[in-house]
Amino acid sequence: MAQKAEIRSTLPLRLQTILRNFWGMALIFIGLMILFRIVETVLVFQSHVLDFSAKDVILLGIFQDFEWILYFLGLVFIIHVLFSLVSAKFARYLLQSIFTVFLIAHMALVFYFMKTLVPLGEDLFAYNYNDLVLTISASGQLNSLNLIVGGVFIVLILGLLYLGIRIFRFGLKTYLILSGLHFAALMAVTLTPPSKGLEASETKHNIQLNKSRFLTEAAFDQWMYGGEFYFDFYLRSTNDDLLVKKEFTNDEYPFLHKNNYPDVLSPFFDSLTQAPDLVFIFVESLGKAYSGKDAYLGSFTPFLDSLEQHSLVWTNALSSTGRTFGLLPGVFGGLPFGEKGFLELYEGFPYHNSLLSILKENGYESRFFIGTDVNFDHESDFLIYQEPVQIEDQNSFPPGLEKAPSNSGFSWGYTDKDLFRMGLEKLPKERNAPQLRIFQTQTSHDPYLVPEREFYKQKIRDHLTNHLSLDQEKVAEYLAYEDIYMTILYADDAIRLFFDEYKNRPEFANTIFVITGDHRLPEIPMSSRLDRFHVPMMIYSPLLKRRDYFKGVSSHYEITPSLLALLENQDLIDLPEEVIWQGQVLDTARNFQSLVAMPLMRNKNQLVDYIHGEFFLSDGQVFLVSDGLNIDPIEDGNVLNRLTGEFEDFKNKNTYMVQTRKLLPPPDSRKP
Repeated sequence: MAQKAEIRSTLPLRLQTILRNFWGMALIFIGLMILFRIVETVLVFQSHVLDFSAKDVILLGIFQDFEWILYFLGLVFIIHVLFSLVSAKFARYLLQSIFTVFLIAHMALVFYFMKTLVPLGEDLFAYNYNDLVLTISASGQLNSLNLIVGGVFIVLILGLLYLGIRIFRFGLKTYLILSGLHFAALMAVTLTPPSKGLEASETKHNIQLNKSRFLTEAAFDQWMYGGEFYFDFYLRSTNDDLLVKKEFTNDEYPFLHKNNYPDVLSPFFDSLTQAPDLVFIFVESLGKAYSGKDAYLGSFTPFLDSLEQHSLVWTNALSSTGRTFGLLPGVFGGLPFGEKGFLELYEGFPYHNSLLSILKENGYESRFFIGTDVNFDHESDFLIYQEPVQIEDQNSFPPGLEKAPSNSGFSWGYTDKDLFRMGLEKLPKERNAPQLRIFQTQTSHDPYLVPEREFYKQKIRDHLTNHLSLDQEKVAEYLAYEDIYMTILYADDAIRLFFDEYKNRPEFANTIFVITGDHRLPEIPMSSRLDRFHVPMMIYSPLLKRRDYFKGVSSHYEITPSLLALLENQDLIDLPEEVIWQGQVLDTARNFQSLVAMPLMRNKNQLVDYIHGEFFLSDGQVFLVSDGLNIDPIEDGNVLNRLTGEFEDFKNKNTYMVQTRKLLPPPDSRKP
């Protein structure tokens, strides 16, 4: 009888090879991700002075990593199995490449966060290529040493992943158990409703985030949705508890309303016999945390502190955005954000007016001075739309002047002291019309390098010891941010030199100065989610008959309506009957109160914050706002629903404006 040939299937062996390749690398990947979390936590606490400990964030951080690892490995597992059915060798190389690229990108995001304390998210997609190149060049991170280290790191990861296949050699049953446990855990995490605890500290929350997950989810939202949609909106009744009761007039232009802003500034001024000059000083990265009365980190602006004693000062002032892109549209127009900030609508700005354009119609001349490239963030496009008579930027500086110090060979531009010197030299010798003059600084910006470094190294130490009266332990904590604080002291000195010169000009006696920061810098840990928007804001003028401090919450949005109401009430200008300002008027209450309602944009593409009255909505959580713009989490479903509805209504109007460009009716479209 013939012996039957034994039939043996190769499927179990192929399956074992596929799973061995996957889990050999996946276990190394999991180990490296846990190691990266530990390294990230250690580096963050070594680089920054925080008011909580590593043990407060490490476990939740690892849990967030674990959730993301489950999702990521589930996707990669499917890809690997599919390609393995075609070629096991190709699938192994592809898997090794995917893990390597992911780990390198994750470490890059960790180092970015370590420097800024802000995770990279949707704002990455809001900058054009040239702006990104400028930002990276200025940071000094793309140097030969970092590139060499990166190359070595890539080779090391590739080697470890290959080694994992050799080390973790199990039987088919073990691999199947691992795969089953993985997908069971993935299913459990997916079906478990997310718990969103109330956390006032944005820094603490950001440390716990998995940086790769944060960017991936932001990218998914951007590519899938992109904000290019809107629902029907209606004019919500949000005016009853605000300073200004706005009368909206046209559903086709949802931001349009009657110009009925009260004059709150005249009581503080002598009667104006002629149109005053207006001078704006915008200080880069000047946050209330380290400037002015009651600065919780101590003030590093002694000159501005002295100027406060002769000024109108708002101690609870907000910027409209957490980056510079919202400064000009916010201060001069109270304009909505669009998708990535109003300036990104530069290819076709919706028709609008601003402080600059209205004053131009009343005989003013506008002039703008900056030490950097005015084209960055499309500031030039916005300014040109307003038709100023003069714009000066880094290309206007005379030869022989050196740009600001750099650690990479690239510099943002010229220092603040040179900016003010250049600006004063380029002002006209004779004043033929009332003036609107704008100076925007840049030295207190990453990479935070000052000229006269040795002088300011000594000055910062003297300031900490003698002015702030800190002990040596505290001094050491502040010196962890030595470069940053030196640039704040430098900017303050530059403003002092500016005023020393400006006082000698004949127009000084008839000038109103407005001084504010564009946002608070993120590299020094923030106390809360609202802290990034908390900026100094003051009005100084020889025309003031008294000075005062105000605790009513005000913002950049309130500056233009208040100044225009002052000038109109003094019979110096004429105003349009309808306007589009989002703001109220500057609140001159001496006791804390909040009678504003406004969205706040953290970064380009990141519109998740909204304040109305004494309630602050952030990432779907509600906080109670108190004096000093401190916030405390609360649980109130009614408030949450109300603020969420108002915020969604604004976002719908905002998106409608982007798609239709209907913001303010052009003159030829209005009824006679």
